Amino acid sequence: MLNIYFGDMPSAIYNTEIYFKNTYEDSWILDDFAKKVIKRVDGSDVIDAQAIKSPVLGIIPPTELSGGVKTLLLIKNCPDEVFNASTCGDNCARFILELAKAKDVTINLRHIMDFDKARFAAKILNDDSIVHNMEELLPIAARYV
Repeated sequence: MLNIYFGDMPSAIYNTEIYFKNTYEDSWILDDFAKKVIKRVDGSDVIDAQAIKSPVLGIIPPTELSGGVKTLLLIKNCPDEVFNASTCGDNCARFILELAKAKDVTINLRHIMDFDKARFAAKILNDDSIVHNMEELLPIAARYV
């Protein structure tokens, strides 16, 4: 299930850029989920663990991936931590939901992420409510961001 805490959350890792740089492992980049999000979010292809082919930047290391991809990889590979998912664009929302189908995922949001028309189950940790779509999510999220 997806768990969301809106607003300031002192225990959340806010700077995902630095955390990723100092935490990621080569095996993360070679994972099928990673290859998929790198392709769909950044439009890039994994060549090997240290080289990604970007249509804009050329050959880049994993540390140059977008903030959204880095955060998705952190959410997947560091399940005991809570990350600031506001570093993700709305194009990452479906991948957060995908991760939450496989295991419990807790994220911190400082904006209202658009999960589009998807049906999902999310627990809003601020007030322990459960939502199933954007229509239910919006009024609750608006109270906290």
